[in-house]
Amino acid sequence: MRNPAFVPPLEGTVKWFNKEKGYGFIAVDNGRDVFVHYSAIQMTGFRTLEVGQRVQLRIAQGDRGPQAEGVRPLLSEV
Repeated sequence: MRNPAFVPPLEGTVKWFNKEKGYGFIAVDNGRDVFVHYSAIQMTGFRTLEVGQRVQLRIAQGDRGPQAEGVRPLLSEV
């Protein structure tokens, strides 16, 4: 039996991200757009995202609706 507390991470593409304001939106592969705040980005250094960048994320319920958490940029295939 699956643990209902475990939800596998999703993948999506950064729709837009404002570096100055520190937020944007990710188009999740299931077709839904979710809000992302820079504090949810898991990386070292300046936490930002680029339009079109592929990411892995989880969705949590925030004060204003669904939002991304645990956002990790995926390595691009070169």
